[in-house]
Amino acid sequence: MKIMAWNVNGIRAVQKKGFLDWLQREQPDILFLQETKASPDQLDDELLNPPGYTTYWAAAERKGYSGVALFTRTLPQEVTLGLGIPEYDAEGRTIVAEYGDFVVIGAYFPNGSRDHSRVPFKCDIRRTF
Repeated sequence: MKIMAWNVNGIRAVQKKGFLDWLQREQPDILFLQETKASPDQLDDELLNPPGYTTYWAAAERKGYSGVALFTRTLPQEVTLGLGIPEYDAEGRTIVAEYGDFVVIGAYFPNGSRDHSRVPFKCDIRRTF
C-alpha cells in the first residue's frame, strides 16, 4: 500500500502545474494534502472526482487559508473531518480515515508565526486531550 502526504501550498495552483497527471502516474492508495487553501465549492469536478479516487475535504472557514484533503482509492470505513475542537476545526487542519486494520490521520499543524503569536494556539491543543 502506498500512502503519501504532500504540502501543496494551494491546490488550485498545483492543479495548474499538473497535479492530476502526477496523481494518475503515481497512483497512491492514500494521499493526504495539506495547505489546500480552498473549499470544495471553489474546485472543479476534475479535482473533486479524479478517476479511481474518492476525495474528502476539510476546509478552513477563512477563504484561502489552511485546509487538508484526502484522496483515497479504497473507501474508508469512516472518515472524520476535524478533531471535534471548534478552534482547530475552523481552520480545516485534520482528516481521520479508518480502514479497519489501521487508521490514517492527515494533519496540517499551525505555524508559530515569526513573532511567535500563534505558539500558544499551537501548543494549547495538549490541554484538550
